[in-house]
Amino acid sequence: MERRAAILIPTLNERARIGILLEQLSRLPDDIVLDIVIADGGSTDGTRMIVDAAAGRDGRIRLIDNPDRIQAAGINRAAAAADPRADTFVRIDAHALYPDDYVPRILAAFAETGAEMIAVRLDTQGETCLQRGIAAAQNSRIGSGGSAHRVGGQSGFVDHGHHAGMDRAIFRAIGGYDESFVANEDAEFDCRVRRANGRIWLATDIAMTYFPRRTLGGLFRQYYRYGQGRAMTRLKHGERLKPRQMLPPLLVLAVILSLLAAPIRAEFLLVPLAYLALISGATLTLFLRKPSPCTLFAAPAIATMHLAWGCGFGRKFVSGVIARSRRPIARGTGWHHKGEQE
Repeated sequence: MERRAAILIPTLNERARIGILLEQLSRLPDDIVLDIVIADGGSTDGTRMIVDAAAGRDGRIRLIDNPDRIQAAGINRAAAAADPRADTFVRIDAHALYPDDYVPRILAAFAETGAEMIAVRLDTQGETCLQRGIAAAQNSRIGSGGSAHRVGGQSGFVDHGHHAGMDRAIFRAIGGYDESFVANEDAEFDCRVRRANGRIWLATDIAMTYFPRRTLGGLFRQYYRYGQGRAMTRLKHGERLKPRQMLPPLLVLAVILSLLAAPIRAEFLLVPLAYLALISGATLTLFLRKPSPCTLFAAPAIATMHLAWGCGFGRKFVSGVIARSRRPIARGTGWHHKGEQE
């Protein structure tokens, strides 16, 4: 039986791209795409007016409110409002670019693999010079830790990937996204998918174009939240960290301890100096592959990503452990998110 989709789009001030995106999605056949639900977190830049105008041209487009303003809540609300005939959710980000055949290929991947979740590859590109440097960092192994949905490779079943397609039945069975997560909600969701015996297929031949943050400050805040989200997932489910996930917190700890010890013995400065040498060498390799002055911005981008992720993880994990130690032990209590079925 051919799958039919509801497209779910969380938005918050997406005026720059939302109109073009909705025009593109409206060209998809209505026997394949039944619904296009936009969950808006209170945009003030004209996004809602653009969506309303598009809804006047295509009855499948609907705008709903997302007062919580975070993506996890937006997707949950859009999923709850979606056409009940749709057996598949396709998650779309309003600030990204997609090929015209993106949704049909996602649906085809379900049929070809029998998976409950379809993940895709992120092709990160920059528009400004700094963005291109950040993109080079995020597309590299040292920047992303070798995440398959970042660096590519062969398609196959994975533990986690960038969310594209979700089987509606498993989405409902595990209770949707955990709305306490402001980031990393997809990885936490995938953990519950695996525990429900669901399978996640990474289709590296299907790619979306992702635009990174425009400033190092924005990049730091983003990766700090990523680190916090991973710590929350670790505390909630107890899953062991992969080696690439352990390195940023260990790096932060090593740098802090070395700087504190440096006034006693200057040799301890070799730790941050060795790290600087590592990212400088990695950036030089990226530059040789793609000679451009903008590629050199990969060095501060890599350092920002690593340190922000490590700081976010460390702070959240330590505070979570302390909070648990102070919490009274009660039979039957535990971590589960709002709306999750027991």
